[in-house]
Amino acid sequence: MSWARSHLRSALSLAAVSARGATAEGAARRWLSAWPAPQEPGMEYQDAVRMLNTLQTNASYLEQVKRQRSDPQAQLEAMEVYLSRSGLQVEDLNRLNIIHVTGTKGKGSTCAFTERILRNYGLKTGFFSSVRPLQTQLRPVGYSHFSSPHLVQVRERIRINGKPISPELFTKHFWRLYHQLEEFKDDSHISMPAYFRFLTLMAFHVFLQEKVDLAVVEVGIGGAYDCTNIIRKPLVCGVSSLGIDHTSLLGDTVEKIAWQKGGIFKPGVPAFTVLQPEGPLAVLRDRAQQTSCPLYLCPPLEVLEEGGLPLTLGLEGEHQRSNAALALQLAHSWLEQQGHQDVRELKVSRPGTRGQLPLAPVFHPTSHMRHGLRDTEWPGRTQVLRRGPLTWYLDGAHTTSSVQACVRWYCQSLQRSKRPNGGPEVHVLLFNSTGDRDSAALLKLLQPCQFDYAVFCPNLTEVSSTENADQQNFTVTLDQVLLRCLQHQQHWSCLAEKQASPDLWSSPSAEPGGPGSLLLALHPPHSASTNSLVFSCISHALQWISQGRDPIFQPPSPPRSLLSHPTASSGASILREAAAVHVLVTGSLHLVGGVLKLLEPSLSQ
Repeated sequence: MSWARSHLRSALSLAAVSARGATAEGAARRWLSAWPAPQEPGMEYQDAVRMLNTLQTNASYLEQVKRQRSDPQAQLEAMEVYLSRSGLQVEDLNRLNIIHVTGTKGKGSTCAFTERILRNYGLKTGFFSSVRPLQTQLRPVGYSHFSSPHLVQVRERIRINGKPISPELFTKHFWRLYHQLEEFKDDSHISMPAYFRFLTLMAFHVFLQEKVDLAVVEVGIGGAYDCTNIIRKPLVCGVSSLGIDHTSLLGDTVEKIAWQKGGIFKPGVPAFTVLQPEGPLAVLRDRAQQTSCPLYLCPPLEVLEEGGLPLTLGLEGEHQRSNAALALQLAHSWLEQQGHQDVRELKVSRPGTRGQLPLAPVFHPTSHMRHGLRDTEWPGRTQVLRRGPLTWYLDGAHTTSSVQACVRWYCQSLQRSKRPNGGPEVHVLLFNSTGDRDSAALLKLLQPCQFDYAVFCPNLTEVSSTENADQQNFTVTLDQVLLRCLQHQQHWSCLAEKQASPDLWSSPSAEPGGPGSLLLALHPPHSASTNSLVFSCISHALQWISQGRDPIFQPPSPPRSLLSHPTASSGASILREAAAVHVLVTGSLHLVGGVLKLLEPSLSQ
C-alpha cells in the first residue's frame, strides 16, 4: 500500500482540513468547541443537529456496547429503559398502528410505496426511515457503529404525510427529548442513547404527539435486536428481499441473516414476504411458526394485474415490482384490519400455498392503491435527473444484490434514452463505498457497463470545515476516507487490467495534480483500462464531470489546477464536447445524498 500512502500524503496536503492522528471523538469536540451546548428549547435547528451529532461518538455508550455485544438482548432492554426515561411505555407504541418492515434490499422502497398508498386514503401517516445506516470501522475503538443515515438532512428520517418534519418541529421535539433524558444523568447511568436510538425514540414521540393514524417503521439493522424491535404489537410486518449485508452483526450466511430479520415477527400479527431462496425462506417459515405468526408469501405483481390495467410505479427498475407487491399486501392487510370500506368491497381470493408458505390474498388494487404506487417518490433510489446534455442516474446500491439490480436498471435506462441522431456520448461512473463492504466485488459488477471514466471521491460535499451539521460524520477521519477512495481506484484499475490480460498485474502509476490541485490522483489511460480519477470531495468531482453544462449545478469556475494533469484536461475537453453525458452515481447512499445536495439545492431548504 506504499502507493496509496504516498498519494494520501499528497491528498492531505491539498485538503482544506485534516484529521491526522485524531480520534473521531476528538474531531467532534473540536467542531463543537465553537458551539456551546444550548440549555433551553427553542435554539436553532443546526444547533439541535450538532448536539445530536455528539451522540455518534458518545464514549460511555461505546464502552457499554462493547460489554453488550455478547448479549444483544441487553441492547433491546436498554432501549426500553431509554423509552421509559423519555416518558413513554412500550404499550404506548401500540397506539401508533405500526407497519414494521425489514429486509436487506428494498425495505426503504417498500415503506415508501406503503406510506404513499395509505396516505391516498386520507390517513395521516408517519414514516420513520432508517435509510440503510452507514457502517464504519471506528479507530481505535475497533467495532462497528452507525451514524448519519440520511441523504441530505436528518429531518428526512421522520416524516409526516410524506414530508420531512419542519426544522421548527425537529428542534422542538429534539430538545424536549434531550432534556427529558438528561434528567437521569448520574455517575452510574448513561443518560443519552446513541444517535440511531435517539432518533428512533424521537420518531415515536413525534408520531404520538402529532396524532398520526399509522406509522410505517423501517428496521435499522437486522430485526431481532434492532432498537425498533421494542415494538410489541404492530398491525402487520413485512420482509423484503434478503441478501448478504452487515455480516459482522447479522452473520455470514443468508440463513443467519434471515433468522435476524424474522425477529420482528409477533404472535398473531400477520407478516408478508416476497419470494426468497429456499434456505432463508425456510428460516423465515420456522421463525414464524415458533412465534405463532401467520406468514404469507406475496404473489408477483403480475398476478394482481391480471384482468386489469398494468400498474405504473413511481420508482424505476424491475426490482421495484417485488417491493410494490409487498407494499400492496401490507397496505391491504392494514386497511382490512381497520375495517376500511374500500377494501371490504374488493374481490379477494386466497389461492392456497406455494412451496413452504401460504400465498397472500390476490385482489385487484383499488384506484387509491394504483395512484399511490404511481405517485411514490423516494430520492436516491433508481432516480434519474435529466439536465441538458447530462443525465444523472442515482442509486444508493451498496450490496452485491442491490448493485446487480442497479446495473440492470442503468442499462435498461440507457437503452430507453438512445438518441437516433445523437453525437458522441460519454459514460461516467461516480462511486464510493464505506465501512467493511467489499468494494472490489461491487466494482467488478459495474465493469460490464463500459464506462469511459471512473471517478472516486469521499462522501464529503466540500473539502472544508464549514460542512453543515446534517452532513457531519465523526466516526471516521479524513485519512481513512481518502485512503478508501484510493483503494477503490486500485481495485478498478486492476480489474480492468486482469480483464484485458490475465498475466498483467501492475500497480497504477497515479500521479496527483500539482500543489493546490483539486484532483487528488489519476490513473493515466492505457489500452486496457478505463480512465480513473480520485477527487477530494463530491463538489470537485461534479465540477469536473459536468464542465459547467448542468443548468442548475453552477459552482464558481473551477481552478486551473483541476485540469493540471494532461489526462484530466483531455477528459474535460471530451466531456464539454459530448452530445450526451451519462453519469451513474452508486455504491453509497451518503454519496448519492451529497450529490443530490448539490444538484437539487431545494432539498437542503
